[in-house]
Amino acid sequence: MATESFPRPIGTRRRFSALLAATALGVYLLLIVGATTSLTNAAASCSTWPTCHAPVDPLNQTEIAIAWAHRLVAVIVGLLVAATAVAAIFGAVSRRVRAVLAAAAVLYVVQIGVGAVTATTGASAIVPGLHLALGLTIFTGVVLALAWDLELATGSDDDAIDSPEPLEELEGDAPSAAERTLPSSRLTRAKLTAFAYFQMMKPRLMWLLCLVAAAGMALAAGPGLEIYTIVATLFGGVLAIGASGTFNHVLERDVDQKMSRTADRPLAVDLIPVRNALAFGLGLTALSLAAFLTINRLAAALGLAAIMFYSVVYTLLLKPNTVQNTVIGGAAGALPALIGWAAVTNEIGWPGLALAGVIFLWTPAHFYNLALAYKDDYARGGFPMMPVVRGETVTRKHIIYYIAATLVSTIALAWITELGTLYAGTVVLFGGIFLWAAVRLHFEQTEAAAFRSFHASNAFLGAVLVAILVDALAF
Repeated sequence: MATESFPRPIGTRRRFSALLAATALGVYLLLIVGATTSLTNAAASCSTWPTCHAPVDPLNQTEIAIAWAHRLVAVIVGLLVAATAVAAIFGAVSRRVRAVLAAAAVLYVVQIGVGAVTATTGASAIVPGLHLALGLTIFTGVVLALAWDLELATGSDDDAIDSPEPLEELEGDAPSAAERTLPSSRLTRAKLTAFAYFQMMKPRLMWLLCLVAAAGMALAAGPGLEIYTIVATLFGGVLAIGASGTFNHVLERDVDQKMSRTADRPLAVDLIPVRNALAFGLGLTALSLAAFLTINRLAAALGLAAIMFYSVVYTLLLKPNTVQNTVIGGAAGALPALIGWAAVTNEIGWPGLALAGVIFLWTPAHFYNLALAYKDDYARGGFPMMPVVRGETVTRKHIIYYIAATLVSTIALAWITELGTLYAGTVVLFGGIFLWAAVRLHFEQTEAAAFRSFHASNAFLGAVLVAILVDALAF
């Protein structure tokens, strides 16, 4: 553990980490307010610096308010950047953290100058995108400093798993598959079997993935989105998710028996015959493709690709063989965004790709929390998840990295789609909650903290997708 020595009023390592997190979120807020300023052309209504003169045209009041908000946020964030740099210079931090934060403070001064030139002489006076690039560089530097400092303060050198403990034989008196007897009541047996098939479809994944597809449709169609397209796309999506989950249960049935969280799955306990499960998965696949084909062939092709990617590429190739399984496997969760966009446009467009990028980058930040909570279980199953192979310290650091990457990708989505203030406010609020939960995870390092961060990630994405739906459909 590093010495907790920082100038007052910071004082402790935990407070310094909180300051770093607040600074990172502040820089992000400035970036997204800046994007809103650019998209609304609010900067054109304020050609003076550092203050804005009152507009002659009353219609410019909204633009002036946005421009003022941008500059006020810039002042507050500037104070945070300065305070963080001073605390790092005089505090007990590593050399690279001190250097990165000092560089971020210098770049912030440069960014202020670039902003002043842009406001007074116009955007054409500087290199296009320079102001945004400086902001992204500062944000990256602060996030790196946060991740590195948390690693130094809370991490350990060797917390990977070499040889996992075997699963305890808690079910020593439980009957084997041959000895198990089903309830005598036909209705009870039917309910038990029906629930087993439903469980194989992984229903917990459906609400979020359906929201992703719905957001893709909303971005593509706006207020003109047709009811039939919504129903057919979501119905096909639910069936595709069910097919993927069923094939996953079939392919991992032997490994599931070694893991406590999956040992009671229908195929792991032989409640459903494998041939029946395969037939069920194939039936769901056929029905899913039939639903997508009522819209267009591209949606059907993407739906089939999603099923194949999750069932074959992720389950068979990535998950048991590479530590990057979660990162690459994020493509499975990103495909519904393209399906939703294609269902409306019959093509793959940049807004759909940008939304898919948000989901892809969010996936590791989301799933690594679950991997931390079930680290021992994944080790028993032989899966090379990040906490198993690289350790908990590295995994927690990567959660911070991917949260930052996700936040940056939401800015790209805003630029491409011109989403409004509802979207911006939602991303900042729930992004801050997600980042706060991840920072707490570093200090608490418990299963409860991992699940808190996991649920914060779900809340973040769910809220952002709802904001996209409302913004695209209502405004």
